[in-house]
Amino acid sequence: MAPVGEAVYSQAVQPLLAEQISYEEAWTKGIQPIRAFMLKQVRDKDLELFIDLSKRPKPATIDEVPIHVVIPAYILSELRIAFQIGFLIYIPFLIIDMVVASILMSMGMMLLPPAMISLPFKLILFVLADGWNLVIGSLVKSFQ
Repeated sequence: MAPVGEAVYSQAVQPLLAEQISYEEAWTKGIQPIRAFMLKQVRDKDLELFIDLSKRPKPATIDEVPIHVVIPAYILSELRIAFQIGFLIYIPFLIIDMVVASILMSMGMMLLPPAMISLPFKLILFVLADGWNLVIGSLVKSFQ
């Protein structure tokens, strides 16, 4: 994302601040790198969904897709990736909950909340597995 920010700054922000271009021209020049980045990350299925929802004719090329279609398609694609990452993080925690609950039930401790016992195990698992590194690594890899 840094190259996109640098491109926007050099092509749109600096000339605008130097009063070399108008606001409209700065918008046009500044949105192009962002649009290219979003189009590279968006799924075709999400893009088609928002093209259909906009009730406009389907563009002949990807460059003709309007920005008001690209932005929500990009957001939907990112939400899908976030949901997948969250689900993959949730699975080991669910297994820990189930194991702790079954152990407590087998010991006859039905009134003791399993979440109270499993929370330290979840934290230990997250720390030992270097959870933050895995989460941030997954986020960064989703942009490649």
